[in-house]
Amino acid sequence: MNSIDVLILNFKEVRRRSIKLWTSIPQEKLLWKPDNEAMSCIEMIRHVLESEHYYHQAIKNKGSLANYESPFENLPYTTVEAELLLAAPYRLEFMETVQSFAHEDLTSIQIDRSDVGYIRDLGDMLLRIAYHESVHTGQLLDYLRTAQVTIPNIWD
Repeated sequence: MNSIDVLILNFKEVRRRSIKLWTSIPQEKLLWKPDNEAMSCIEMIRHVLESEHYYHQAIKNKGSLANYESPFENLPYTTVEAELLLAAPYRLEFMETVQSFAHEDLTSIQIDRSDVGYIRDLGDMLLRIAYHESVHTGQLLDYLRTAQVTIPNIWD
């Protein structure tokens, strides 16, 4: 298994576990949030999916985007399944892009996001994307625990 294969496996595993958690949220709890400043469960799910799309565009651009038009913008929140369907073609494109990289690209391609405080190698940026989703999965686990919702075993 090479470095790109490991990255692909990590992205698939992170998403598999996220989906296991997301689809366990009862419909009546999707708009639940721990306080008025927090994202709701479904807002956080969309945030993860939309962020992956943004990061993919930033990777292709080799830096932050001056003008980003999100395909998720102004769409109503409905169901987890609807969010996943909306994101599916963007996820496929993202995974194809990751698969297209060579091992050497992970250190030779720089992603310039100095506008938000960093410039990183492609490999670092890809790991940050998976980490971002993982952090939000942890937040949602806490949300569900606080909302007294049964939590699925994502540690299978």
